[in-house]
Amino acid sequence: MSAVLFPCAEDAAEPILSATRLWLERAVIGLNLCPFAKSVFVKKQIRYALSTAMSADELLAELENELALLANTDADQLDTTLLIHPQVMSDFLDYHFFLAEAEALIRNNGYDGVFQIASLHPQYEFAGSEPDDVANYTNRAPYPMLHLLRESSIDRAVAAFPDAADIFERNIETMEKLGHEGWRKLWLG
Repeated sequence: MSAVLFPCAEDAAEPILSATRLWLERAVIGLNLCPFAKSVFVKKQIRYALSTAMSADELLAELENELALLANTDADQLDTTLLIHPQVMSDFLDYHFFLAEAEALIRNNGYDGVFQIASLHPQYEFAGSEPDDVANYTNRAPYPMLHLLRESSIDRAVAAFPDAADIFERNIETMEKLGHEGWRKLWLG
């Protein structure tokens, strides 16, 4: 499932959506950073929602709409959403602090225990790491985005992958073996 959320010139939207799909295919699925992603990708159960928000308030409103859409759509049709917001929260610190507002929106709308957000950003930086630490690339995406996940889907995936608790450590090992040069080569050709 692919969508452009709000009116946006197709010539402006397509490069953003293409870069996001390429990142998903080559990094997330290709490096197996998320062993659960391939299934929903193949089944076309991912919504690529491109936001034209220019402020945190506009992005929160779009997030609320996307959560309602997920809540009202069967998981077999739509399992997860990538809310891509290239024009707002481009600074990682702003994005990081915005996540608390996004989590509050989930709680305030009664979605606690139903949905969660995975954070992805081009400048993603784990606490205590250096900006150029290759481990940060496990959460680096071509554009700032909020990955909306159904907790029920996460529970099913974790049950199917007994080593799910080790994913984070395995991803860091993968990125350290790949290195910066290997990461750059993913995007060639």
